Amino acid sequence: MTSEQKRHVAFDWGGVFTVGTFDGRSTQNVADRSGVPVERVRDSYFRHVRQLEVGAWTLAKFWTVMQEEAGIPMPYGDFEELYLGSIADNAPMYATLAALPADVRVGLLSNNYPVVSDHLRRDPRFARFHNPVFSNELGHKKPSPESFAALEAAMGVPAAQVAFVDDVQENIDAANAAGFHGILYHHDHHAAFEATLAEWLNG
Repeated sequence: MTSEQKRHVAFDWGGVFTVGTFDGRSTQNVADRSGVPVERVRDSYFRHVRQLEVGAWTLAKFWTVMQEEAGIPMPYGDFEELYLGSIADNAPMYATLAALPADVRVGLLSNNYPVVSDHLRRDPRFARFHNPVFSNELGHKKPSPESFAALEAAMGVPAAQVAFVDDVQENIDAANAAGFHGILYHHDHHAAFEATLAEWLNG
């Protein structure tokens, strides 16, 4: 295989490098800490979270709105610590990441949030990612065509040479439409995923 045909891979973050959904865990943690019913926390959270995903609001503004709307008695500093602490790593996927050959370019396209994306960039394991793309910095979120165009530009190789791994079928469909090779992921089937990825990279 020539360098012009070399295959690469890009990943989603939430539900791929984490177990379960970050949003579900973080809202449950807020409810548990504050005593406010989780349904009320989630109603407010999901009404406004898109503002974070496209970078329209800071995390502090988002929390101010949630506090007032859901009546949550928690200062922002406590919320930020709890929010970042809601990340549950999917250890097998980080092991897969570390084992990828050095000549495989590894991308990231994540619908993410201010503060969280900065936190992830400080993680030494994220040094393996080539020009990560976060929706809150781009101003567009998956499954928009703009997201996948940004990923292709960040990868620096044609989409046809890149597998895209995500845990949401809608995003896989959008990746395929953009010319990527979509691979749907679930942490319960990690070994099967590793085999699928290896077949793609070596194909």
